[in-house]
Amino acid sequence: MKPIQAALGALAVIVIGLGVTAYFVMRPGADMADLFAQCRESQIAGGADQIGGPFTLINTAGETVTDQDVFTKPSILYFGYTLCPDICPADSYRNALAVDALDMQGIDANPVFISIDPDRDTPEVVADFIGNLHEKYIGLTGSDEQVADASKAYKTFYRAHDKSDEYYLVDHSTFTYLVLPEHGFVEYFRRDVSPEAMAERTACFVEAAS
Repeated sequence: MKPIQAALGALAVIVIGLGVTAYFVMRPGADMADLFAQCRESQIAGGADQIGGPFTLINTAGETVTDQDVFTKPSILYFGYTLCPDICPADSYRNALAVDALDMQGIDANPVFISIDPDRDTPEVVADFIGNLHEKYIGLTGSDEQVADASKAYKTFYRAHDKSDEYYLVDHSTFTYLVLPEHGFVEYFRRDVSPEAMAERTACFVEAAS
């Protein structure tokens, strides 16, 4: 191997946010073993441990919770906001259908919704939103800082329009994340993935983790 190749190591790619491609250089000699290699369809920059991490948020009961409290079973995680006109409701419903498909396979999973619009999305508002989607939905919000920290951990993007307009929109990334207890983030799904395909891929990860 040429010296320059040895120095650079392996490159991996992941698309983050609104079509932005980020490249990361892995350490030469880094452990390339992947417990979930047979399940993974995405390429994750530097490995799956580059995404996810601890957070503290507020649930729909107004209680402070951490990621350890939330991810007690396989979880399908989405960052959105309740006044989103179309994308968030559609994606959140798709995620609920995936949880139902997993249930039919004997896999107990939770859909999780984290609001990126804490100014309007109080615990009560989030409760109303997820209550119309699935009885297993976990809804979370928090302070501006708490939400920003959670978003940063999962490499998501969001930006509110002019808040002087009561019905302002929020631009945001639209990936859905698969998080497993003891493993954390393991995979992401794009918007064009069907509930059935999401359930099938999730089942593969759950089986590999057992």
